[in-house]
Amino acid sequence: MYNILICDDEKDIVNALKIYLYDSNYTLFEAYNGKEALGIIRNNEIHLVLMDIMMPEMDGIEAMVKIREISNVPVILLTAKSEDSDKILGLTVGADDYITKPFNPVEVAARVKSQLRRYMQLGGGNVRSEVMRVGGIELDDKEKTVTLDGEPVALTPTEYDILKLLMQNPGQVFSPKEIYTKIWNDLPYGSENTVAVHIRHLREKLEINPAEPRYIKVVWGQGYKCEKI
Repeated sequence: MYNILICDDEKDIVNALKIYLYDSNYTLFEAYNGKEALGIIRNNEIHLVLMDIMMPEMDGIEAMVKIREISNVPVILLTAKSEDSDKILGLTVGADDYITKPFNPVEVAARVKSQLRRYMQLGGGNVRSEVMRVGGIELDDKEKTVTLDGEPVALTPTEYDILKLLMQNPGQVFSPKEIYTKIWNDLPYGSENTVAVHIRHLREKLEINPAEPRYIKVVWGQGYKCEKI
């Protein structure tokens, strides 16, 4: 059973998403602004959040920042087509994905399942023990942990999956479209900005100087790679 929080100030949208996500394996929670969403997350075990950006009292961006202070739960932002800058800002402060209004019910269900699967795999499961090391970075795929020079590093499920992909293939260059297709399991529309934001997050968490990365390198015009060290 998965607990999903739907947060939007428009009740019609909340009701529509409840219909799209009707499933015996889902328990759905409702909130109508960021403050309500934070209260629910603090008091319940939430496995995924669907959250609008433009809301009264506390908008989705501010709520996203506060959520990341207490939880790595996957967050999918609900955005309008005109909110491109907000999409990037949302990813920058820790969102895992976004869905553009008006919603395609099939897309909503697929993205929710994809993020839930990644989140639950990151939290445990019977995965074959596999420890990968690149320099001071160690990724234990059984324990789903990452350490840097022996110190634990907290990654979101999406960041973990990108790092795992790069560490499994040291020296191999992956284009943003390839990374997006492999990690999001979706067509790579708007992939460059989305992937770039998550790469920046990884560098901020894993590099001494993110502006001069030692581990996660960009190959201009081609993509990203994990350097062999």
